[in-house]
Amino acid sequence: MTTLVSLHRVTYVTPAGQRLFEDLSLDFGVERVGLIGRNGVGKSTLLRLLVGELTPTSGRVQRMGRCRAMRQTVGMDPEETIVDVFSIAPDWVRLQRIEQGMGNVEDLADVDWTLPVRIQAALAQVGLPVWSPVRRLSEMSGGQRTRIELAALVFDQPDFLILDEPTNHLDREGRARVATLLAEWRGGAVVVSHDRELLERMDRIVELSSLGARGYGGNWSHYHSQKQMEVAAAEQNLTTASRHLKEVERDVQQARERKARKDAAGKRARARGGQSTLLLDYAANRAGQSLGRGRRADERKIETAGRDVQQAKAHVEAFKALDMSIARTALPAGRLVLQFEQVDGGPTPESTILRGLSFEVVGPERVAVSGRNGSGKTTLLRLAAGALQPQRGRVRRLVRAALFDQAVSVLDPERSLLENFKRWNPDDDERACRDALARFLFRADAALGRASELSGGERLRAGLACVLGGKGSPPLLLLDEPTNHLDLESIAAVEAGLNAYDGALLLVSHDVAFLKALGVQRTIALDT
Repeated sequence: MTTLVSLHRVTYVTPAGQRLFEDLSLDFGVERVGLIGRNGVGKSTLLRLLVGELTPTSGRVQRMGRCRAMRQTVGMDPEETIVDVFSIAPDWVRLQRIEQGMGNVEDLADVDWTLPVRIQAALAQVGLPVWSPVRRLSEMSGGQRTRIELAALVFDQPDFLILDEPTNHLDREGRARVATLLAEWRGGAVVVSHDRELLERMDRIVELSSLGARGYGGNWSHYHSQKQMEVAAAEQNLTTASRHLKEVERDVQQARERKARKDAAGKRARARGGQSTLLLDYAANRAGQSLGRGRRADERKIETAGRDVQQAKAHVEAFKALDMSIARTALPAGRLVLQFEQVDGGPTPESTILRGLSFEVVGPERVAVSGRNGSGKTTLLRLAAGALQPQRGRVRRLVRAALFDQAVSVLDPERSLLENFKRWNPDDDERACRDALARFLFRADAALGRASELSGGERLRAGLACVLGGKGSPPLLLLDEPTNHLDLESIAAVEAGLNAYDGALLLVSHDVAFLKALGVQRTIALDT
C-alpha cells in the first residue's frame, strides 16, 4: 500500500503542558481509516498534526501528497462566504474585476474562467442549490455549513482527506452523501467520527487512548467485537493481578509471623541461659542480616505485584465508560408537558420557517423532530424552551425543561464545572457535586477546570452532568443533536442513561441507531 501520510515517533505536548502523544508512529495510505477515541484524548489534535496546522514537540510528520482537512463547523466565523471556505477569494475577486471591466493585464493572464461552473458543480454534488459564491455562512443552517465544507473538498480534489466529524449537523441525505463521497474517493482518507453507519464503511479503525494508538483491520463491527474481547481480557487480568497481590501480601505476613515466633523462642532460650551467649549472639546477628535481606525481598515482591495491579487497572480504566445515572422526575403518565398551538416562528423576527405548527407532548413520551437541514428543527426546540418567542400562535410549557443546544448554553463558559454544577443544583453539598461530576468522568482537578476549556464532547458531557446528575431531573428534556460531539463509549452511556430517564424527551437527531436505542415513539416531520 502506498503511504500518503505518516507519523514517525511523534510526541506532542500542549502549550498548557499536557502530553497527548508520546513516541506515536502511524501510517495512512490509499484507504479509508476511521479514527476513534474518547473525548479529550487528542483526535482533533492528531488531525491538525497530519495536515500541518500543528508541529510535533518531537518526531516528524511526512506527507507524500496534498492534504486537505474539513473543519468542524462549530465556532466558524459567520462573516465567511463560500469562496472563503473554498480558499479561492483572490481568484474570485480577480474574475469579478474582469467582468466589471476593471481588470488589468495580470488579471487576464491569471483568470480562471471555469471557476463559477466548478463551484456550482461542487455545491450540486453535496446537494446544495445554486447559491451565490459570496453567500455568507451566517445565512445557512449548521448542516448547510457542513455541506459547504464537503463541497470545498470536492472542489479542491486533494490526495488525502482529513475529516473531523463530517456527519455532524447533517440530515439523512447529507449523511448519505458523505458516505458516497468516501466510497468513491480514489485517494486516502482519515475520518474522526462517532457515526456507526459511516464507520461500517471504513477499511480500518484506529483507536486513540491513554495507552497510545492501536489499529484494527476491518470496519466498526469487526472493531467492536475485538474490543469486547479486549475488555473481558483486561478485567480478567485485573482480577488475576489483584488476587496475586493478596497472595503475596499473605505469604509475606505469614513468613514475618513465623520469624517473630522464632525470635521470641530465641529470646526465651537466652533468658534461660542453657546455651553459650557467644553462640546466641552469633545466631542473632546472622538472623538480623537474613531478616534485612528477607524484608527487602518481600518489599520487592509486593512492589512488583502492586505494579502489575496498577498496570491492569490502567487498561481497565482505558475501557471504562461514564456512569450516567439520572434522578427520577416522577412525571405522571399522560401529563401534558408541552403544547404548540398554530405557531409561526423563525430564528429572527424577519425570518419565518415554521408556519401553523401544532402538536402536544405528554409524559413520558419520546418524540423525535425530523426534517432536512434548514427546515426549522432547532427553531422548534428553542421555541419549546422559551429561548425564542413565537411570531404567531402560542407555546405552552407546563413543566420544568432543559434545552441542550449544540453550544451547550446550559454552561457558563467562564465558570468551573464545579461552579456550574452548584448553579444547577444549589442544594447539593460539595461532596455530592464532585461525586456526580466523577460519574461523568470529571474527577479531582478536572472538576475545577473552566467550561470554556472543554472540547465539544466534554462540554456536552459536562452539561449533562450539571442538569441530570443532581437530585432532581427536569421532567422535559429538549435535545438538539446530543450525540454530535460524544465519543462512542459516551453515546452508549447516554443511551443507557436516557433509557432510565422517566421524563419526556423531545429531540432532534439524525443518528438512526441512537433514536432506535431510545425507543422513540413518534416523529414530528417538518418536511411535509
